[in-house]
Amino acid sequence: MESKPKWNIRSSEAAKNTLNPIRMIVDGMKLEPNPKKQVISLSIGDPTKFGNLPLDPSIADAIHDVIDIYKNNGYAPSVGNEEARAAVASYYSTNVSPLTSKDVILTSGCSGAINIAITVLCNPGDNILIPRPGFSLYRTVAGNIDIETRSYNLIPERNWEADLNQMEELIDDRTKCIVVINPSNPCGSVYDKKHLMQITKVAARHQLPIIADEIYAGMVFNGEEPPYIADITTEVPVLSCGGTAKRFLAPGWRIGWILVHDRHNAFQAEVHRGLFQLTTKILGPCSIMEAALPAILKNTPKSFFENTKKTLKENADILYSGFENIPGITPIMPRGAMYMMCAVDVEHMPNIKDDMDFVQKLMEEESVFCLPGKCFEYPNYMRVVLSIPKEKTQEAITRIEEFCKRHYTLNNGTS
Repeated sequence: MESKPKWNIRSSEAAKNTLNPIRMIVDGMKLEPNPKKQVISLSIGDPTKFGNLPLDPSIADAIHDVIDIYKNNGYAPSVGNEEARAAVASYYSTNVSPLTSKDVILTSGCSGAINIAITVLCNPGDNILIPRPGFSLYRTVAGNIDIETRSYNLIPERNWEADLNQMEELIDDRTKCIVVINPSNPCGSVYDKKHLMQITKVAARHQLPIIADEIYAGMVFNGEEPPYIADITTEVPVLSCGGTAKRFLAPGWRIGWILVHDRHNAFQAEVHRGLFQLTTKILGPCSIMEAALPAILKNTPKSFFENTKKTLKENADILYSGFENIPGITPIMPRGAMYMMCAVDVEHMPNIKDDMDFVQKLMEEESVFCLPGKCFEYPNYMRVVLSIPKEKTQEAITRIEEFCKRHYTLNNGTS
């Protein structure tokens, strides 16, 4: 009997090119905690992880109400139902940048919004500009569809402002957009009106749209909220990506949106049509969440957001003051979002090669896990989250201090 040939089923190129840098880096690390110490994770950008940031009751009530009437269990339009889109438009409209329901597309989380925004603007072989350090998902999405990412540097000494000269040098005839993350993941920086204007001027000179990642909008610690980038420019078209994941403390709900700001019809009908067509790939977000969204936006009290910001700011203050006194760690005070970036002086840690080695050994010795800067294309830094309970924050500082005191030495060999 003739033997059958061996099966030879191969992965697609798209699958091979879809790599999440954080997962790729972290999964490749040997992370064995100290069995004598409980693990403290300063790595996960999930505000629900520790249970110290609960939902407001009004948000839970909105979900219960739409479930109880049994009318929202079917398919909704792939771009989102009209009532939900109108509610988002009303919530985010300003006098400078008004929105209607036609300017809103609902998506499966903010990551879904980012995916659609990049895909509608780019063809294989094009490139986009992304910040470094920056959210790693942009490289994941771009790689999947053969889009090059070009990273413009953020300057730590200037509270992570963008290097505008370098940004402009990266632009060529295949550049399709500039990505701006404000407030920033991973830096916790918040750009003011002046710096946002500088960025929009670069975009205007080169006639490039902006993808504004504003998932952390509204999560600013001190003073007046900075404007949305669409409030800064009437010339540059903006696709603003947001959702309920961070500000509403519900990342698992997978409800996001794209706000289309295009006051001079720069996108024309083709891009608008393309956005709608791309939503049909997965037929929209969760219908329950869509139905609850108008009530969530209307009824969530201001005090809920203020309490969240208070918790994050208090943790930022505790971490900053604690890290300031640790040899080998230089924190950069965040102004918003949920994160802090800290420089790690591995040059004075003879037994540690780089940020990856630092994070791995910190886990092994002290059971504290931070994300290495390499996850964000920024070596010899680490990112810590601000959303953990205060007692864990203080314990983490103590352990990191003990670790650094063991490993840090001055040039003369003293610690």
